[in-house]
Amino acid sequence: MNIITRYISFCIITLLISCKQEKQTPKVIYEEAKETIEPKKIDTTSIKIADLPIHMEGTKFLIHPVGDVRVYDDYSKVYGSSKTNQVSYAISNYNRFEITGYFENLKFQHIDSTRLIPLTENKIQIQTVTFLNTIAEKTVKQILVYILVDSDTNKDGKVDQNDIKSLYISHIDGSGFVKLSEPLQELIDWNIIETQNRLYFRCIGDINKNGAFDKNDKVHYYFVNLLAEEWKVEEYIPI
Repeated sequence: MNIITRYISFCIITLLISCKQEKQTPKVIYEEAKETIEPKKIDTTSIKIADLPIHMEGTKFLIHPVGDVRVYDDYSKVYGSSKTNQVSYAISNYNRFEITGYFENLKFQHIDSTRLIPLTENKIQIQTVTFLNTIAEKTVKQILVYILVDSDTNKDGKVDQNDIKSLYISHIDGSGFVKLSEPLQELIDWNIIETQNRLYFRCIGDINKNGAFDKNDKVHYYFVNLLAEEWKVEEYIPI
């Protein structure tokens, strides 16, 4: 192989490597396009823990966030912020009416009881839990709204923040836990209109089935009447 041929081969290989590195991991991988993915092996030990209980003002329930702490063999990385012996034991943060973090379940406890009741038996990753205190102040409804991941949409063997976010709702004791957003639609945002007692939210659907959410996809608009006996999602078209 002469020098020119070697140089051309080198340029082609470099270009292929560069293109491979720039390729983004999609949030959705459909079954027909699924490939066998070898999970990256990291030397870790998982410890199942619960944070100290949280009491939402004006309610009669304690909320216990439950999740895993991952301890790396070389102690070079830990999750969370409160550290003891180089290991973090915090899985969530609480700011008055909102719990944030990456945890896998909640357990609810009435203030007059020692019984702990889990939110769900399904594998999920909860990212935010919001107590609708303004709705509670004007009605008898005490409601929690959740942003969470409930399935491995990118088929990497994990249910985590790289998968599609969904919107859920429940009563303050965790009962009535139900999904509001549609399957395979990514939650964009949500808010409360107090004068209507409604929860509004937006999602985006991957209509071109390319595994990513982009300008070519469709935004869907929904609302829920929070005071209804059954939370029914209704779609509306503002544009």
